[in-house]
Amino acid sequence: MNDPSTTELVTKSRLLRDFRALGIEAGMTLLIHSSLGSLGWVCGGPQAVIEALQETVGNRGTLVMPTHATHLTDPAGWQNPPVPESWWETIRDEMPVFDPALTTTRGMGVIPEAFRKGRGVRRSSHPQLSFAAWGEHRDAIVAAHSLSNGFGEDTPLGRLYDIGAYVLLLGVGHDSNTSLHLAEYRWTGARDRRTKVGCPMRVDGQRRWIDYEDLDHDAEDFATIGEVFEQIHEIKKGTVGEAEARLFSQPEIVDFAQRWMDTHR
Repeated sequence: MNDPSTTELVTKSRLLRDFRALGIEAGMTLLIHSSLGSLGWVCGGPQAVIEALQETVGNRGTLVMPTHATHLTDPAGWQNPPVPESWWETIRDEMPVFDPALTTTRGMGVIPEAFRKGRGVRRSSHPQLSFAAWGEHRDAIVAAHSLSNGFGEDTPLGRLYDIGAYVLLLGVGHDSNTSLHLAEYRWTGARDRRTKVGCPMRVDGQRRWIDYEDLDHDAEDFATIGEVFEQIHEIKKGTVGEAEARLFSQPEIVDFAQRWMDTHR
């Protein structure tokens, strides 16, 4: 948590006011990417943020957050940090399989890690690229998450697109905007960008190391895509706590990003 001598006190009641001022309304479906540290000194930490979001969208609304477990991958590709090559086979043999309740997130921040364990939250089944959801559309969003097209059509991202969801960037930029990966699957070059992926899975009751194919995801141009999108499209910007926040249509940015990739990639 931030040093209280260098930041502001941010309470749940303030978060509620800031979310509403930004344009979040009851009944909305939100895909949220967040940084708790950007908000200031939050009284109640991630719990306060989650409760404020739930109260803002209400019982007819839906909240979704990425709960990726990128440590359930082939250790040969690990870079941050790498592990000795002499460990690789042991890790492949011993790494526990994905468990929606037990498997922690990695690199998602403390808000999604707290959210995934919350009352009424359900997590999708993808061993590496899961999302967690709460609210009206929870079950439809997390059902039957495609293994070999982890950010594609038969995934929470595809279902959020069909619902007409909104993206909330809370103290983070478009480089964290996972919806742009959905545009990658629709990009004309996607068919030439498949790669082998491995992870431990349970098959017929037995733990096995499984190799499968998925898109070789590339987020290098996401910040640029987001910057250009904001120059052309009207989005809602504001301050939540001390964080810069952005709210915009998920289908709108996915359609824009697909066209941008078709032209510039």
